[in-house]
Formats: sequence, structure tokens, C-alpha cells
Amino acid sequence: MQPRLVKTADGRKLAVETFGYPAGKPVFLLHGTPGSRIGPTPRSTVLYNLGVRLIAFDRPGYGGSDRLQGRQVAAAAADVQAIADEFGLARFAVVGRSGGGPHALACGALLPGRVHRVAVLVSLAPWDAEGLDWYGGMTPSNVRDYRAAERDHQRIAATMELRARRIRDDPATLLAGLRRELRGSDRAVVSDAGIRRMLQRNYREAFRQNADGWIDDVLAFTTDWGFKAQDVTAATWLWHGADDAFSPVDHSRWLATHIPDATLFLEPGAAHFSSFRVLTAALKWAAG
Repeated sequence: MQPRLVKTADGRKLAVETFGYPAGKPVFLLHGTPGSRIGPTPRSTVLYNLGVRLIAFDRPGYGGSDRLQGRQVAAAAADVQAIADEFGLARFAVVGRSGGGPHALACGALLPGRVHRVAVLVSLAPWDAEGLDWYGGMTPSNVRDYRAAERDHQRIAATMELRARRIRDDPATLLAGLRRELRGSDRAVVSDAGIRRMLQRNYREAFRQNADGWIDDVLAFTTDWGFKAQDVTAATWLWHGADDAFSPVDHSRWLATHIPDATLFLEPGAAHFSSFRVLTAALKWAAG
């Protein structure tokens, strides 16, 4: 199935996919890092039962979407607005998982009156979050990538481009590399053959062009986001697995204390990839 291409005000193309009930309540799903529009989603029958029209798109530089070099996290709001305008949507909800979390929060902050609810699963907090040890409890591979982004943007681009080519040629290599750092509940999730196939398709599509989207996500997370957590006016539902080491749980605790209308759910024994099974609950709440 070919994605729908939506043009932005600055002439870029965004690759967009819709799932579920065409006449249902519109909910945007913002994918993880790295990721694409064909990442984890509930089955179509589940979306129909929820009455949800799910809209997913490749962030700039991923999959079929043109790059926006130097983008901030805040740039996601303008892209979501462009798609909503193209689809004739006045009001909608936004759900973001992992690397999609900060971008979903950008929509809640910068599209007041249009975004009525934001659900965020296993998100990062702003890199300059006051009082938060941003790297505390984070898995070594993520610390390495984000520290490298802080030090030398050009060097990390070359390194990540090489890694992306390897993953595109054999997506299983990313899962194999992650396996050494997976907590117990995440190992159980990733051991499912269907989940592994879905993730491999997702990563192959993410890097179909190159590593630009991945590079730009990492750079955006480690610079100013372009908005403050206090600017998020939409009702916000935060979920985090207490054992998460890819996006440490203190990030969501920090967000919960700084977003004016936020509710935080912490699940003991759950980790990062447990968020896949929580997507249905998040979408149900967001569509409500």
C-alpha cells in the first residue's frame, strides 16, 4: 500500500498512512526512534471497535518523508497541522510512543484548540530539564549516542549512517544489539516472532532512504525543544514502565510535575517495549 503524500508549507513531502475506522475519531500516532509510519499499531479490528481513525506519518528524514535539516522537536506540530489541514480535521488527539513522545507533547503545546488530548508512552523529558539527572538509569548505548550528539554533530552523523545501512540490510541486527540491554519484560515482548517481524519491517522502512531521520531525532532531543513542558495545555496521559532503561522512568515523573494537566501511570515490572500492549488503552483514552 502506497502512503499518501502531504505537502507542507515549505514544500516538503510527508508520507502518511491511515488505519482503522475511516469515519472514526482522528488520532495521530507518532512513531518511536528510529521508526516509521508502519511501526507498532493495534489491529484494524481493534481500531474499528474503538471507533478510531489512526493517522501515522514518517517524521522528516524517515521512510518516505523529506528531511527537515536542523529541526527542533517543536517542528512536529507544524507537520501534524499540515496533515490535519489536508484531511480537513479541526480537532484531534495525538499519541506518541518513545521518541514520538516529545513530538506529541509539541503538538499539545503548540496547537491549542486543535489538540484536545495527548497520550505519551515511555517518553524522554527535555534535555535541559531542571532538577532531572537526564542520563540517570539510562542504558549505555543510549548514553553513548546522546553524549556523542552533544559533543560532535558531524561525527555522530557519520557513525549513525553506517549503523543505519547495516540495519537496513539486516534489521535483525538492531534487535540483536538491543537484546544485551533488554530487561526481563522486554525480552519477553521481543521474543514474540510476530513482534520481531513487525519491528524488522519498521526499521527497514525507517532507513529506506538513509539515516537522516534518526540523526535528526537524536540531535533534536539533545538541544532546546522549542517549547516548554509548561506550555502543554491539552489533557495529558503519561505511561511508563518502572523498569525502563531506554527512556528512564524519572523522565515521565519530571513531565508529570511540569505539565499542567497531566496524569501519570507507572507500571511495576514493565519496561520499554511493554508500551506496545498499552497502545490500545492510550488510543482509547485519547479518542475519548
